[in-house]
Amino acid sequence: MSGKRVSEGAGCITWWGFSPARDLLSLGPVRLEEDFNVLLVGSGDPRHILKTISVLQNQQSLHVWVIEDKMEVVARQLLLLYLALMPKETMGNNEKTEVFLEVFGNGEIRSQTEETLRRAASQLTLSVTETLEKATHPSLNTTLLKFKERDELARIFKLWIQPRPSSSSSECAAPVLMSKAWDYRVRQHLGTRYDSKKNCFDWDLKMKLHEKGCGVINKQQYTQWRERGLAFEMREGVYQTTNPSLLSSRVFCQKGGKVSYTGYWGDIVSSPYLSFGIETDDKSLLRTQNGQHVKTAQDISVANVQELFHSLSSRRGCPITSQSDATAEEPSPKADRKSVTINDLVHLNGISVTFLPSDSLYKLPDKLKYSHFFNTIYFSASCVHQLGPTMRQIAAPDAVLVVELAKYILDLTKEQVAGFAEKVVSIALEAEFEPWRDGKSDDVHAVFIPQRK
Repeated sequence: MSGKRVSEGAGCITWWGFSPARDLLSLGPVRLEEDFNVLLVGSGDPRHILKTISVLQNQQSLHVWVIEDKMEVVARQLLLLYLALMPKETMGNNEKTEVFLEVFGNGEIRSQTEETLRRAASQLTLSVTETLEKATHPSLNTTLLKFKERDELARIFKLWIQPRPSSSSSECAAPVLMSKAWDYRVRQHLGTRYDSKKNCFDWDLKMKLHEKGCGVINKQQYTQWRERGLAFEMREGVYQTTNPSLLSSRVFCQKGGKVSYTGYWGDIVSSPYLSFGIETDDKSLLRTQNGQHVKTAQDISVANVQELFHSLSSRRGCPITSQSDATAEEPSPKADRKSVTINDLVHLNGISVTFLPSDSLYKLPDKLKYSHFFNTIYFSASCVHQLGPTMRQIAAPDAVLVVELAKYILDLTKEQVAGFAEKVVSIALEAEFEPWRDGKSDDVHAVFIPQRK
């Protein structure tokens, strides 16, 4: 039942990863360091950053270095980190969770969420254009990006600030309506099967996602996301305003020339539920009744993200609020969100996130600073081809290499998924990393350690 255009389902830009959030420091052998440097290549979203911070010990520090090949993805990661770090005096954790997931996984958002996004974009614009040498916030450090990349970020943020039309309006001023952009992708992907699309959606859910252990993904919610890009609908409201953080440009060859089109070019098959919604330590959320899951991937996403945000609060030195006390932490109606500058965001003790230039992976080995520097190196499935022998030069002696596998890229056959895993092992061995044998087998990530000479 997969479409003819295999690559079209996953898209050509990674708005969210194809694997659940992981504590990257728990993968591989136990390490006793208290100061960790982690390199993320193509992770697509900050899920691993937030998860790793949430389990960090108080005496430990974490410095994350991020490489993405598209500035639209960097802009979105900055936006999601901004939302995650908004002080609870301004936005309580419950509301922040809803806004975060809405921006993270919805093609269309509520008007009040759009207002929050636009204010965030305004502050991020100032941060990337006015900060030259010292980062305004250690978790939003763009000072090492090239000037042209920072100019590109500023251009993207300014596009987000422009008013967007809703799918119910007749305005034609804005360049893209998400409802049309999404439907175009679905039609392209399904081709002649478009008229029976619900059967196709049901097949992908039951015969692929559920077979891969994602039974918590609810049919109604998954179908709604496949039809119109709406993954998280947590409260009654009108979700009709285009989410500009999910728009990007794609170049097509036409009549001997190249034409750039703005649209939605990300995943339309696997779903944003994978990042936060299919795994949980709270087993009550995985309870089944009459063979059906009682809770959904949306419920688990909300619970997981709330827990991550509570952990961020404790990292700041604030007490973790129990769920029963959630109402007590809600901000007063007078709280002014316009005043949330980058410097007002929560500062996390011992945490930094630095974005590196998109072409820096091959340049890091030439810089003395990064010699045997990284304790963990992470490659997404879409970037594993960039893994080469020079990575040993930037890997610490006890480093762990983590590679995302293709389990949740649904347009691939079982044979292709298995072949990809074998190829990853081959690439890692060529780069002088060997599989870590002591850990439990995981078909989501492959874990390697430096070869012993």
